[in-house]
Amino acid sequence: MPPSTLRLTSSSPLSTVAGLPPTPPKQLISNQNLSVRGNQENRREDQRHLVNQLQISRRDAAFLFLISLFPSLCQPSHASAFSIGISGPKEWLKEQKRKSSKFLVAPIDASRQSLRSAYLLLMDKESTKDLEEVQKLLKSAARDCVVQERNSFVAFQASTGVEVCTFRLIVKNASSLLEDKNPVKLEAEAMLDDLISSFTSLNSLANETDIQVSSSRQKVADALMDTISSLDKFEQGVKDCLEV
Repeated sequence: MPPSTLRLTSSSPLSTVAGLPPTPPKQLISNQNLSVRGNQENRREDQRHLVNQLQISRRDAAFLFLISLFPSLCQPSHASAFSIGISGPKEWLKEQKRKSSKFLVAPIDASRQSLRSAYLLLMDKESTKDLEEVQKLLKSAARDCVVQERNSFVAFQASTGVEVCTFRLIVKNASSLLEDKNPVKLEAEAMLDDLISSFTSLNSLANETDIQVSSSRQKVADALMDTISSLDKFEQGVKDCLEV
């Protein structure tokens, strides 16, 4: 018998030789490759877009976080919106300052306690504490506002323009929403100058006086009470700035 022959039918675009799966035509393969490459490009583009969205600077992220915490900064109340000359955010900040006033004046109270402790040591004739202990309390009460009493690190900060006087920082914070010419702010700044002058005189007197002598001890005690009085007036000036 003649050998069997393999017939190819021209009616079919695919060949089925020996049971192998049909081979796609070149045009179909080309279209598939273009489709795959297109999908890959789309994925790369999506990835680049996602990376660009995630590349937010820390400053922008911090700003967005701040806005999320304080929405009233961007959305003043309706009552404030209709109040001519009064901004919602400013009134809100004033209220926050009033609420946190006890934390702002806490260093003032701590200084007062140090001064009172020093006064009790001076008035206690049987106390074994010496002048060094009194000077330590006075230096702590001054809160780095007496130039001569600053340590080297604090003095370096001051020379580079960094504010180191705690009392001056308190005034700046309390009066930050007031105009420069506001009489309440000017009064608080004047009280600050008097307080620093009082602390400077007190520390100089304590460093130069022999407190073992009764009369000299009394002079330091009197200067100490004057400083407490200046501190009380300063605290009231700060509270006036805060309207509390």
